[in-house]
Amino acid sequence: MTVAAILSGKGHETITARSDALLSEICETLAKHKIGAVVVCNGDNQIEGIISERDIVRVIGTQGPSALQLPVSGIMTKNVVTATEENNINEVMARMTQGRFRHMPVVKDGKLTGVISIGDVVKFKIAQVELEAEQMRSYITMA
Repeated sequence: MTVAAILSGKGHETITARSDALLSEICETLAKHKIGAVVVCNGDNQIEGIISERDIVRVIGTQGPSALQLPVSGIMTKNVVTATEENNINEVMARMTQGRFRHMPVVKDGKLTGVISIGDVVKFKIAQVELEAEQMRSYITMA
């Protein structure tokens, strides 16, 4: 199975921000949309970075509450690991686990087309295992 299968169920909606947004604005966006990360894009929907709850906690932990007035450009992860819709789910899960991150933007032709989380991947894998188990039960019952 591929990333496209996850996005077909979840959708391609993405929440983005500009690199000049203040960290406080990113916090409001995360809370409003109940998400764990925001992809930072330029006007052409090309990825410039990603900022997660973890990033925010780290900077506030080291710099204090005044960090909320900093632009996201100085805090975000700039070397973003991305996926394409053609990537295998097992490969994506391994990359997320190895890199110790929970959100992966999906790109096509260099532009953001979606975001998947480790939760999306796990949910899809569980559904896949349950379907296979049900098919096995049906096969055994029919034999």
